[in-house]
Amino acid sequence: MLINKKQTWSLPESATTPENDYLARRKFIKKAGILSAGTAISTGLAQGATAGFPEKPNLNKDFVVKDRKPTPYKWITGYNNFYEFTTDKYDVRHLANKEWKTEPWTLKIGGHVEKPLTLDVNDLCKQMGIEMRVYRFRCVEAWSMVVPWDGFPLSKLIKKVQPTSKAKYVKFTTFMDEKTAPGFKRYDYYDWPYTEGLRIDEANNELTFLAVGVYGRPIPNQNGAPIRLVVPWKYGFKSIKSLVRIDFTEDQPKTLWNSAGPNEYGFYSNVNPEVPHPRWSQATERVIGESALSPRIPTLKFNGYEEQVANIYKGMDLVKHF
Repeated sequence: MLINKKQTWSLPESATTPENDYLARRKFIKKAGILSAGTAISTGLAQGATAGFPEKPNLNKDFVVKDRKPTPYKWITGYNNFYEFTTDKYDVRHLANKEWKTEPWTLKIGGHVEKPLTLDVNDLCKQMGIEMRVYRFRCVEAWSMVVPWDGFPLSKLIKKVQPTSKAKYVKFTTFMDEKTAPGFKRYDYYDWPYTEGLRIDEANNELTFLAVGVYGRPIPNQNGAPIRLVVPWKYGFKSIKSLVRIDFTEDQPKTLWNSAGPNEYGFYSNVNPEVPHPRWSQATERVIGESALSPRIPTLKFNGYEEQVANIYKGMDLVKHF
């Protein structure tokens, strides 16, 4: 007998929305708690995969945080790390939209796969289909948000390219354009381009997501347009932005932050309040969008997704393999 187990982050039955409300997207989103008072959807700077982005992405109610409110759009799009442009979290939204163009944009998928692909991101959006999921987002710097992402599960793309038995890891690579992104030359001590990696079982987990939108519209440049990785149980730097390549590898891939500081940024980088960063505690976090006087909140192991991902790491020393 098939048992449909309720996810711990999903909306209760009492919060489900009638079909007539669902069809009226803005009304539905407001009732589901995704739009908070004062959120201005029209204020963000966005390019992204606009031609392939649906007018009304469906909200997947099985993947919605229920214990925290979504962060206002102005904060999600106005407070970002994107070192390819700047280390300033506020200026990045201007610099990333000054000269850098993210459409058209091609994503190449290769390595140990039976069916390698090279696709325009708009075409990829149309092939994969787009849904909205509302995830916690926890930065290694001990601040957090709740983000309504639009995109599709990475497992859907993995199934399409059919990895071979040699594919043990997935390597992700972002763009490198020194003409439009000043960070490449300004911070030349980093091993550019930005790369990240996951084990194949992590990549296939139901939570792992490729995002092409935020709050039901194409993802802005500063948030990683036109397509980025989202791994909600890991620190935010693992959710690499603006992907140009996805490669299936036999060996563990080199990653930018792990290479820069292996004692500070582990390959796994699972959110764990019991493992402090060498320069600060990870036991609590500052919620972006709330008053500076608001108290910090406790950080949850695996960022609140322990039930869904802890089995992946059974038998591993999560302190040693941070």
